[in-house]
Amino acid sequence: MQNGYERPPYVASHNEEIVEHLYHAGFQMGNYADTILIVHGRQYRLHAILLSRSPYLAHLMSTTPSNAPIRTITVPTEEEPEVTEEGFAVALGYLYSSVSLQLVNPHNARAVLASACYLGGLPDLCSYAYDVCRNSISVETVDDWLRFVERIPPPPEEGGPIDVPTSVFGPYAGQLRADVLHFLVTTLPHNLQSFETVEGAPHTLNGRTQGFDNLLHIYARVPFDMFKQAVESPELPIGEIAAIMLRKANLGNNVEETVVLAFGGSSSFGSTVHVTRKVKKRPLVRYPVVTVTSIQLTRLAFSGR
Repeated sequence: MQNGYERPPYVASHNEEIVEHLYHAGFQMGNYADTILIVHGRQYRLHAILLSRSPYLAHLMSTTPSNAPIRTITVPTEEEPEVTEEGFAVALGYLYSSVSLQLVNPHNARAVLASACYLGGLPDLCSYAYDVCRNSISVETVDDWLRFVERIPPPPEEGGPIDVPTSVFGPYAGQLRADVLHFLVTTLPHNLQSFETVEGAPHTLNGRTQGFDNLLHIYARVPFDMFKQAVESPELPIGEIAAIMLRKANLGNNVEETVVLAFGGSSSFGSTVHVTRKVKKRPLVRYPVVTVTSIQLTRLAFSGR
């Protein structure tokens, strides 16, 4: 009841019609726009009252003086490669209507999440895009997610400097990193059946399954910090994957990485493991020492050589 009257049943549909009109006539068509937004070289004819839902855009509008009937604002996204044109368009559309959620898919979800975090004030879109991201981590996409983990700044160390670079993803960066780690430790070995017994015997290096080989192949590409976390995790049956100690990576500049596993202590799988990294440079080339006497130097000087 409202003011003593029952709420008419058509109120919900009326509100939906308004939102649909705003999205189509306002966002898609740009009718009666009072603000031009330039992002990734693309121009959007939009409306300040709806753009102000984003604290970031509200700040840009309030700090961009304009005497023209239509204000023009350029959104700088050059330093945020995760904020793509497609992802930003979806986030802008969400300022007008939740119909933009229909455009989020596993291929653009990370860009949508980055754009929504960049704009701010869109927690529901962030949560939705994050869920799509988390569910998209698979054997087929793990390489892309590993590259993503390498790009984002690592979480700040406890007691360390507070002025470390931060990710546009905010708290979702840590959550996505944790999701990729969980996938490597739990989901991936299970999906690949990496630790299934071979002919009724425990899994060994001499009788390993194809799933085990596939797991090693993927683990060889994991960034060291995450590799260390995965192998040291109590959820990973490290007693069955001793072959990972053979992991090596070429770091460039004639530097080779060797992973050393130290076993000790007891756990449900018989031992615990700690991973350290030893960087070995190639030995310097020794050249023969040539001894030149003072007489030889004098002769060279007079000969003009």
